[in-house]
Amino acid sequence: MVSLIITTITFLLVSAAPNPSVQEAATQAALQGGDPAEAAERARELRGLDQPLYVRYMDFIESVYTFDWGWSRSRSQPVTEALGQGLYYTAQYSVPWTVLTVLIGPLVGVYSAANMYSWKDHAATGFAFFGYAIPNFFFGIILLLIFGVWLEVIPVVYNTDVAVFSAQNAVQLSIPVFVLVTGSIGGIMRVSRNESAEFQNAEFMKTAKAKGVSPIRAYAYHVMRPTLVPLSTTLVGQLLALFLGSSLLVEVVFGIPGIGRVTYNALIAQDTNLLLGSTLAFTFIAVIGNLLEDLVFTVLDPRISYDDR
Repeated sequence: MVSLIITTITFLLVSAAPNPSVQEAATQAALQGGDPAEAAERARELRGLDQPLYVRYMDFIESVYTFDWGWSRSRSQPVTEALGQGLYYTAQYSVPWTVLTVLIGPLVGVYSAANMYSWKDHAATGFAFFGYAIPNFFFGIILLLIFGVWLEVIPVVYNTDVAVFSAQNAVQLSIPVFVLVTGSIGGIMRVSRNESAEFQNAEFMKTAKAKGVSPIRAYAYHVMRPTLVPLSTTLVGQLLALFLGSSLLVEVVFGIPGIGRVTYNALIAQDTNLLLGSTLAFTFIAVIGNLLEDLVFTVLDPRISYDDR
């Protein structure tokens, strides 16, 4: 339902905007001494823009869910193929970024709660909120200047010719992954710290300690698991927000030809089909992310059930 609403709004916005192809046809006809109005009307007929709005809407909905997203004018290839190529490069840094965020964020929060108000707590909180406060694109530019221009450790522009599973690719992706990880663990760490602080002094923790359970085991089983239930909502929200926004800026800064860079180039080139396809791709990613969040709820807390919905 959410994807249908977003795709409908996207269709209405695109329909209300002037079509660059029609304007280009009219301009070309005027330069060649032809009739711009006639050329524009012919271009509208060729693209089906002369049909009623509801007919175009039904064709649009059918094409969305059959993945017939049209032709990219700026890249001279099908939209789905262009997005697939972009997603291939996006996955190379988004997968390790997601894994590291899921592992580091909650652990730092629980560690801070276990050492609350000590210098360890202040150090962990300061590091987490430094990455949360500094803009990702600015932080990326600073690190690129240091490690790419001054130290020449990483390439200034992402090299697509290296193998995916190679040390060279890991090196050139290390800075983008670091920028995204530091930007995403701040909010996750804060929620994890506050939630775990409530459980570490609970009766079941006192009982576990009285029975001689090791601190690591006690925090892992009796603090971390209940903390992850409310934390999963923040986790998914933070990752989706960064993936949809900050990853685009990071790809532009580091020259990674991912789906964010594809969207940016489509916007600059006024490639309507590719821009629309990118919007749909981000929409589907957000819907899948929220679905995974609901599934994680049931795994972490079996008492949660969606049978009555």
